[in-house]
Amino acid sequence: MSFFFNRPPIPAAQQTPANALDRIYGIIRLTLWLSLIMLAIWLMGEVLAVLFAATLMAIVLHGLARILRRHMKFIPYPVAVSLVALAVIGIMTALVWSNGPAIGEQFIALKNALVAQSGDMHQHLSQTTIGQMVLDHLPVSLGGNDATTPLSSFGFGLAGSVTGLLGSAFGLVGTLFVVLISAFYFAVSPSLYINGFLRLVPPDQRETARNLLYSAGNTLWAWTAGQALDMLAVGLFSGLGLYLIGIPLALALGVVAGLCNFIPYIGAILGAVPALLISLSLGTREAFFVAILYSIIQFCEGNILAPLIQRRAVHMPPALAILSQSVFGSILGVPGLVLASPITAALLAVFDKATPPLADATKTQLETSELTQLEMARNRQEQSDSTKKETDGSTSPPKK
Repeated sequence: MSFFFNRPPIPAAQQTPANALDRIYGIIRLTLWLSLIMLAIWLMGEVLAVLFAATLMAIVLHGLARILRRHMKFIPYPVAVSLVALAVIGIMTALVWSNGPAIGEQFIALKNALVAQSGDMHQHLSQTTIGQMVLDHLPVSLGGNDATTPLSSFGFGLAGSVTGLLGSAFGLVGTLFVVLISAFYFAVSPSLYINGFLRLVPPDQRETARNLLYSAGNTLWAWTAGQALDMLAVGLFSGLGLYLIGIPLALALGVVAGLCNFIPYIGAILGAVPALLISLSLGTREAFFVAILYSIIQFCEGNILAPLIQRRAVHMPPALAILSQSVFGSILGVPGLVLASPITAALLAVFDKATPPLADATKTQLETSELTQLEMARNRQEQSDSTKKETDGSTSPPKK
C-alpha cells in the first residue's frame, strides 16, 4: 500500500503535465488535511481526548469479547460485549465495596501527610543557603518562591485544571459516564463506525485506510493489555515492598505507583515521589530503602517486564515517548499527558504500516558508529542461523 507522498518518482521521460499537476494536487491536499487536523486539535482538544479515551476503552471491550467468543463460540458478539462490560463493572464494584473504605482512608491520610511533609521540607530548606537558592529558583506550584518562571504558570494551569476537575464531581462523573457509554456502543457495533469513517475517504484509498485502522486498533489492544499487566505488577511490588520496609500507607502508595505507571517514564517518578516524601518523615534510613526499592522495581520493569509484555506492540523509542508527553500535555493538558503514549503508539503503528521499510537501515547504524563492521557481520550471521533453524524446524517431518 502506498500514498501519493511515498510513491516512487516518475522517470523524467515519462513525466507529463498531468502527472506534475497530480503530484502538486496531492501535496496541496496533504497540506490542507494537516492544517484541518491541527485546527481541530486546537479547537476541540478536550472533545478529541474524550473521543480517544472512549475508543481506547471500546478496543479493550472488543478484545475481551473476542477472547470470550474464542472459548464460547455460541455466544453472539453483542451479548459477549455486554457480558464483558457487566463483568468489568462487577469486578470494579466488588473491589470498591471490599477495599474502598480502607483505600479512601489511606488516601486522605496520604494527602495530609504529604501536605505536612512538604511544609516541613520547605522550612528545612529555607534554613540553609543552598536550600534557599533552590527555593528561589523553584516555581511556587512546586513549593518554591519563584512566581515568574514559565514553569510556574504551567504548574498553576496544571494544578488549576486538576483542582477544577476534582472539585467538580458532576463534571468528572459526567465525563466518565460519556466515555463508558460511548465505548460500549463503539464496541457493540464497531463495523458501523468504521464503515462510516471509510465513507469519508476517497474510494481508491478505502482499503488502505481500513488496514491502517485495523493496525492501529491491534496495536492499541496489545499496548493496553500489556500496560495493564505492567501497572498491576508495579503496584503489587511497590505496595508489598513498602509494607515490608515499614512505610505507613503502603496500600495507597502502591495504588498510586501502579496508576502512575500508565504514563511511561514520567509516571515512574510521579509514583515514587509520595513514597519518598513519606519515608523522609521517618528517617534517612527508610528513605534510602524506599529509593532502592523503587530503583529495583523500575529497573526490572523497564528491562525485563516491559519488553516481555509489550513485545507484540509497536516499539516506542524513549525520546519520542517523552516528547509526545510534553507535546500532548501542552495541547490537551492532563488528559493529553495521560493519553500521550497510546496516541503515539497508534500513530507509530499507522506510520509503520503506511510507509515501506528501509532497505539500508543498517547503513545508518554503521555511519553513526552504533555498529562496527564486525558487529554488523556477526548480527547478519546470527540472523541467518536463526532463519535457517526456523526453516529446518518447519520443513522437518513430524516425529512418529
